[in-house]
Amino acid sequence: MKYDWILFDADETLFHFDSFGGMQLMFERFGVDFTRDDYNAYQLINKPLWVDYQEGKITADELKHIRFEGWAAKLGVTPFELNSAFLQAMADICTLLPGAKELLDALSGKAKLGIITNGFTELQAIRLERTGLTNYFEHVVISEEVGVAKPDLGIFDYAHQLMGLPCKSRVLMVGDNPHSDVLGGINFGIETCWLNTQGASTPEGIQPNYEVTSLLHLKDTLFA
Repeated sequence: MKYDWILFDADETLFHFDSFGGMQLMFERFGVDFTRDDYNAYQLINKPLWVDYQEGKITADELKHIRFEGWAAKLGVTPFELNSAFLQAMADICTLLPGAKELLDALSGKAKLGIITNGFTELQAIRLERTGLTNYFEHVVISEEVGVAKPDLGIFDYAHQLMGLPCKSRVLMVGDNPHSDVLGGINFGIETCWLNTQGASTPEGIQPNYEVTSLLHLKDTLFA
């Protein structure tokens, strides 16, 4: 095994993140029929907020508040209550990406494993537990707790310290986002793998060490 440590992103790298399904379930619990049009309107607010969060312009708490304040006012609850209800719904519908368990089983004992995620703390532990993945990972580093989000070097440095400062050439970062996962990893000086399940073209100026189309493809690549 070329690597001593393999770090994974969480959403759309290990776990499916069906946010529309999660929103539908959450709103159903509030007695609301949440449509695709409702979702599209929500994403017009939500997506730019995530960009601002990753660029350090807003905090995790601000993101949680702003994205749900309109709906919270309509339903007579607080944005944070709505955010918690959404994360609970996402935990309830959580599934693993194909090949996730097989990959982790193959890596177990061959390399140490960790997660670096920009997702929220409230969702991570329950999802790992429900999918039976908790014991695979030495460390789970969450941007909300560290105070900076990928691609900021601060979160990679925080993880590196936790890991005991292994040689960077022996660390691989795996993720589906070419900017936060791959460019973040490259800038920190570790090797990277882009999980490109959608067949997207590589953004200009970003060169991962590997590009794979699935987690099983990654398994084959690592053990080739």
